[in-house]
Amino acid sequence: MITAACDSIPVMTSAPGHAHSGAHGHEHGPGAGSDRRHLLIALALLAAFMAAEVITAILSGSLALLSDAGHMLSDVGAIGGALWAISLAARPASGKWTYGLKRAEILSAAGNGITLLVVSGIVTAEAISRLIHPPAVDGGPVIAVASAGIVVNVAASWVLARADRSSLNVQGAFRHVLTDLYGFIGTVIAGIVIVTTGFTRADAIASLIVVVLMVKAAWELLRDSGRILLEGAPEDMDLEQVRTHLAEVPHVLGVHDLHAWTVTSGLPALSAHIVIEDDCFNDGHAPRLLDQLQACLAGHFVVEHSTFQLEAAAHAGHEPGTH
Repeated sequence: MITAACDSIPVMTSAPGHAHSGAHGHEHGPGAGSDRRHLLIALALLAAFMAAEVITAILSGSLALLSDAGHMLSDVGAIGGALWAISLAARPASGKWTYGLKRAEILSAAGNGITLLVVSGIVTAEAISRLIHPPAVDGGPVIAVASAGIVVNVAASWVLARADRSSLNVQGAFRHVLTDLYGFIGTVIAGIVIVTTGFTRADAIASLIVVVLMVKAAWELLRDSGRILLEGAPEDMDLEQVRTHLAEVPHVLGVHDLHAWTVTSGLPALSAHIVIEDDCFNDGHAPRLLDQLQACLAGHFVVEHSTFQLEAAAHAGHEPGTH
């Protein structure tokens, strides 16, 4: 048999968001340095405002403001975790960590989803309690602080939108901030209702609306990160199409043990066993066939790391673990 890593073959290809310069010299989006800078700016904005919001929430007795502050705390934690994950992912591969620590970014995204669920559960319990026994809420400070929160979160969202949101790690932090922005909008509306009508339950209702948004964002983050952690094929890759394209290459008799997964955002990987005609091993055609397989794969699918194993048809009897 012959095995070869496709990214070692110099086939030129191009795709949106990818710059190739050698076997592993690829870049994704604006780059980790740019992402780190955007995350730090958003972190400073949110941390400063969070402190002011907690104080105001306690003084006014507003659950909506307190829930927003709790969500903002998770935002600060999410961005801090995202920054840490970027640092880990930048470490080079070594020893047992053959891909480095690139998947730290996916773990960070999953952590963001989990924190959203935890915060939403806490807020839901308190909101239900306040719907049954509504406390007094001062609507004026609620409107003022929430309006300021809208400004801060618009600024933070704008900063994070300029980062590479194809990264699930950055996307997780962005989802936190965007959900908080929607929460502040709901809080302003609740404050206006309280001031104009005295209906204090509007505060708890606004909190429940924020909860719905939190749960939606959490589900999307956990779904996408779970697919990567469970080694699922990339969502935009049809493995049957991959199998069909590879099988159409001349001298290929069959394709099996086809696996595709994602190491981290924007870094898919693929491996396959390719059954070829026996003559290819005798006439020296096998290396050229590898070139053709790589060109086929690169021409139809954006795969940075892939490995083909070329086999004779009789080799199947020696592979009891074939999938």
